[in-house]
Amino acid sequence: MGVSRKTLAREQNQTAYLFLLPWLIGFFCLTAGPMLGSLYLSMTKYNLLSPPSWIGMDNYVQIITNDSTFTGSLWLTFKYVFISVPLRLAFALLVAMALNKGIRALGIYRTIYYIPSLLGGSVAIAIVWRQIFDGTGVVNKALAWIGIKGPSWIAHPDYIVYTIVTLSVWQFGSAMVIFLAGLKQIPADLYEASQVDGARKWNQFISITLPILTPVIFFNLIMSIIHSFQAFTPAFVIGDGRGGPLDATMFYTLYLYLKGFSFFDMGYASALAWIMLLIIGVLTAIIFITSKYWVFYGDNKDGR
Repeated sequence: MGVSRKTLAREQNQTAYLFLLPWLIGFFCLTAGPMLGSLYLSMTKYNLLSPPSWIGMDNYVQIITNDSTFTGSLWLTFKYVFISVPLRLAFALLVAMALNKGIRALGIYRTIYYIPSLLGGSVAIAIVWRQIFDGTGVVNKALAWIGIKGPSWIAHPDYIVYTIVTLSVWQFGSAMVIFLAGLKQIPADLYEASQVDGARKWNQFISITLPILTPVIFFNLIMSIIHSFQAFTPAFVIGDGRGGPLDATMFYTLYLYLKGFSFFDMGYASALAWIMLLIIGVLTAIIFITSKYWVFYGDNKDGR
C-alpha cells in the first residue's frame, strides 16, 4: 500500500524540524529568552544585588526627559555613524574596483584587505591605534618630518572621535569583499557597448556600475549601520573607559555598559538597550521603505 502525499509531506516536515531543532533551541534559549528577560528588567529597578522591583515605564521616562548623558551619547553615536559608514563604504567600493581590474594574486590582496575586518574590533588593535595617535605616536612623528606639529589626537575632545572613525574606515574588508563579488556579476558587454557610444569611465560608473550595484550597496549600508551603532571597544580603549576626554568618547554602547556594570543599574541599562534596538529598527525600516526609489533590481516591472 503506497504512502499518501499528505503523509509523505508530514514526514518531510518532521525531518526538517528535526534538523532545525538545534538552531531553534539556541534561538529561544540564547536569543529570544534573554531579550524577553531584558524587556522585563527594563521596567524594573535592579542593581544586580537585590531582586528587581517593578517600576513600569519610569526608566524610559527618566531617560527621555531627564538624562543629558543619554542625549549627548546618542548625538555622538549618530555623528559617528553618519561619518564612518559613508566613508567606509566609499573606500571599500574604491578598493573593490581597483581589485576588479584582473590583477594577479587577487586572492592574496583580498585576504590582506579583509584581515582588518577580522582584527579591527579587538582590544589589541584598539591599543595599537591608541599608540599610533598618541601625542608622540607614529602619526605625529610623520607630520613632524614635513614640518607640521600634530595635536594630541586622543587627548583633545575635538579630535579623538575622528581617530575612532579612522579605525572604523580601516575595517572596510568585509564590505569590500561583497562589493567585489557584485562587480564581478556586472556583464562586461555593458561597458563595451557604452565605450562604442563614447562613454567615459565616470559616465560608465554613474550609469552602469552604481545602478547595478545598488542591491549590494543596500545590503552593505544596512549591515554597516547596525555594526556602527554597536561600536564599543574602540571608544572604551582609546578613551579612558569612562567616555573621556569630556565625554568625547561616550558612545551609546559605552554609556549603556557603564550604567549596567559600573553603576549596577541594570534595569536602566536594559531600557537603554531597548531604545537602541528601537532606533536601529526605525532607521532600518526607513532605508527599506526608501529603497524602492534607489535600489535597482533586474526583475522590477517598472524598469528600476
